Amino acid sequence: MYRKMADVEVVKALRSVIERVTAACDLRGSNVTTRLVAVSKTKPKELIFATYDAGQRHFGENYVQELEEKGHDKSILEKCSDIKWHFIGHLQRNKVNKVTGVPNLFMVETVDSDKLAMALNNSWQKCGKDEPLRIMVQVNTSGEQNKSGCEPNEVTAVVKHVLETCPHLKLQGLMTIGAFDHDLSSGPNPDFQKLVQCRKDVCNNLKLDENDFELSMGMSNDFEHAIEAGSTNIRVGSTIFGSRSYPTKPSTETPNTS
Repeated sequence: MYRKMADVEVVKALRSVIERVTAACDLRGSNVTTRLVAVSKTKPKELIFATYDAGQRHFGENYVQELEEKGHDKSILEKCSDIKWHFIGHLQRNKVNKVTGVPNLFMVETVDSDKLAMALNNSWQKCGKDEPLRIMVQVNTSGEQNKSGCEPNEVTAVVKHVLETCPHLKLQGLMTIGAFDHDLSSGPNPDFQKLVQCRKDVCNNLKLDENDFELSMGMSNDFEHAIEAGSTNIRVGSTIFGSRSYPTKPSTETPNTS
């Protein structure tokens, strides 16, 4: 009974978020849609089943080990054959092969260096996949030392490296986390504005079309504002799945809160 009630509540929350996403897109007034990534970290697979059955397809994980476990889970593979996994946590190069080996991997959103891009490119090539791996370049727009991502003035160089030397990667856009404590009543989030500017700079410098570059920004506490600011990919976890219970043993991986 408890499990069934939890499933019902999660589906209700998912539908509420989808309605809010639609309203924010309408308010933005463009024809560009925004992808919802349901961040299922620390949550049981039963809640993935419930939201998948309700129509959700894109799911995000922060930890390599958890992505591996869920991505290879036989019941998830059987019941959620069209699931699309996003890796949204800090990725170390020595764990690249574990991520690229996950079935139904859709995108790695946290590429922050030339070396990581090349490692993903080489690993994906060895996987023998027909299509290139979608990636985003993560930018540290807030300047916080505890945040991953390349510096804004490094973005063009990383993007250029991916486009010119990583044929097995498809550059989808730019991603940021931003500061968690921005007060929206004081005005637009400067981290979101900075990512928008980064996209403009990259496209101007490399003669690229801005319409081909997605922006991944916005999480549970600010996804509507992020959509209005131009986000085409939001990462929402606790607003859908509820608060998280982390294991008592600290993880060696760095989480991206969502």
